[in-house]
This record gives sequence, C-alpha cells and structure tokens, in this order.
Amino acid sequence: MNAIEHRTVIVNGLPTHLAESGSGPLVILLHGFPELWYSWRHQLPALAAAGYHAVAPDLRGHGRTAAPPDAADYGMAAYVDDVLGLLDVLGESTAVLVGHDWGMRTAWAAAESHPARFPAIVALSVPHQARTPAPPTEQLRAWARDRLNWMLYFQEPVADSDLSADVARTLRLMLYGLSGDAGELGVRLLTTLPADAVLLDEIPEPPGPLPWLSDADLSYYVSEYQRTGFRGGLNRYRNADRDWHRLPTLGTGVLPQPTLFAGGAYDTAVRFNDLSAMRTLVPNLHEPMVIPGCGHWIQQERPDEINEAVLAFLDKVG
Repeated sequence: MNAIEHRTVIVNGLPTHLAESGSGPLVILLHGFPELWYSWRHQLPALAAAGYHAVAPDLRGHGRTAAPPDAADYGMAAYVDDVLGLLDVLGESTAVLVGHDWGMRTAWAAAESHPARFPAIVALSVPHQARTPAPPTEQLRAWARDRLNWMLYFQEPVADSDLSADVARTLRLMLYGLSGDAGELGVRLLTTLPADAVLLDEIPEPPGPLPWLSDADLSYYVSEYQRTGFRGGLNRYRNADRDWHRLPTLGTGVLPQPTLFAGGAYDTAVRFNDLSAMRTLVPNLHEPMVIPGCGHWIQQERPDEINEAVLAFLDKVG
C-alpha cells in the first residue's frame, strides 16, 4: 500500500496543504463541502499503486490550507487559478482532474477555460451544466418559493452559527443525511422542507455506524472543522452570483476532453438531471455511471467501484 504524504506549498501566495501519493502522470483530486483532502483517502493509494502521482489539496479556506479573510476571495476564478498554480508548483504542464461537489464545479470551470492543461476529466456527483439565464440565487428563489433551499440558506450569516454550534453533530448529520444509507431522506432534505425549517433539526441521527465512515474518519473531519469553522466552504456558495457576473462565458463552451461521470442513484444532482444533456457541451462523455443505493459522498461510500471505474477510464484515455 502506497503511503499518503503531506506537505505545504505556496500556490498564488497562499500556503496550501497537499496530500499526495505515488509518482507518474499527475492526477489532481478536488474535494467538496463539507469535506477535505481526506475525502480522497481511498483514491490516493489506489492511483499511486497504478502508477500515478495523485495529489489532493485542501482547497482554499479548508483544512490546513490558508483562509483569505475576504469572502470575495472565494470566487471561481480564484479556485481555477489555484489549480493552475498547483500545476506550476508541481512542475507539470498537464493533469487529469477529478472532482466532487464544489470541487467538481471547479474542475468543470478549469477544464473549460484551460482544456490544453486538463486533457481528461472525472466528474463525481455534479454533472456539467450550461450557463443559467439569470444569476443562480435568483433562479433558485423562483424555483424554491416557500421551500428551504440549501444554497440560499448558506448565503445567510445564520448558517455560520448554525453549523458551528456543534461541529460533530453538523458533520454527522450532513454526512448521513445525504448518503445512500439515508435513502430517500436526502431527496426530502433538498427539495421539500418548508422555508422556515431548521436544517439540522430536520436530519435524524443515523441509526448506527455508517459502513463507509468510521469513528476515526468522522473524528478527522470534526477536528479540522472545529479548528477552522465552516466559513471557507460557505464563502464558496456566497460567490455563486458574483461568478455569474464576472465569468460570463463560463458554461457556454464545449469541453472536448474525454470525460467520465459517476453519481449515486440517491443523489438529487443525479436524479433530477438529464445526464445525457451533458453531451451537448461534453461530446466525449463516456456512458454515465449511476450506482444503485449510493448517495452524494460517492468516492467514500463506494471506493472500490469508483477506483475501478477511474483506473479503467485512465487506462483507456492514456
């Protein structure tokens, strides 16, 4: 088993923590929220054993990477620049991008704006979406009406205090509530709660230990978020409209790269999206992979299946 090593490098002036394993062609893995490099703990050694240099950073504002104080510093352009800067720090001209959740949105943006540097893409849980006709929160307010919407809730300062009040409870409930172990609960949490619902109070405690999340796994997340709070991840959400205004071409170009998409059948991003519609802007999309019984945290819930699919894809695209 290849060991996971850790170091801090300076990317665009920002001290950035990396977890990495192996040597060979570079594969960069971008995590989502509320996650960390640790979300890729199963993929790093598997990629290394197959002959790749696998690198999973803590993204800006998360974990052991520095957190800029200004919310405007968490725009998509900054995250894309961080990925490009990481390539330069590692002395590489290209890398395969693997992303999940908000990390996947960054991967889509980087791959669209710099296709020569990212010749292949692995997309987990978040399909590519074309530019919306109006700013995201405007569209979401029209869609949600009298229902609670997570992205809109995360725009408000109350989210910071709610999530930080009991970090262990927050992470335990969020990781369970959107997992395949919770079944249809995740769909209800994301689509049917009334606008005045208290988000965490709507998520029941898991009935027992989750098969994919040990006490030690949860403790790692808790210890990191107790130290940093959730502001970094929330600031990413709070730049959605700013990104729409500042990056008017994002979501309008064709991505020529070979692309693998995998998602969980209980993930609303999979269930309520027409995955075939991605082919309009991602013409070299392989047949999408939907895993029955799996939720949003796909690479943690089903690591063996994801590792097998990713390695087969990488072998195919060379």
